[in-house]
Amino acid sequence: QIVESGGGLVQPGGSLRLSCVASGFPLDLFHVNWYRQAPGKGREHVATVLRTREATYADFVKGRFIISRDDSKNTAYLQMNSLKPEDSAVYYCYLPSRNLWGQGTRVTVSS
Repeated sequence: QIVESGGGLVQPGGSLRLSCVASGFPLDLFHVNWYRQAPGKGREHVATVLRTREATYADFVKGRFIISRDDSKNTAYLQMNSLKPEDSAVYYCYLPSRNLWGQGTRVTVSS
């Protein structure tokens, strides 16, 4: 399974770091994706980190979010900076090769 954590309430302009911890298998075999879903909207791709650590981002987070991984800890991260109210959503970790989703962690950006 994979479990996300690190969500919460933050003011606009603030930062949060989300974690995605894998258990029962080695994360280094898999590419890792982060998705998000805001209320009333569909789930959208945020970022991907490949096994090679190459990263790609959705245009709306480029320059603000950083995806990374520490395979020694079986964990992937999403560092979110300069947060905006429109970043409020439930953030999910996803392993496409296993079609495996986490339960999500909620991020709320509000003053």
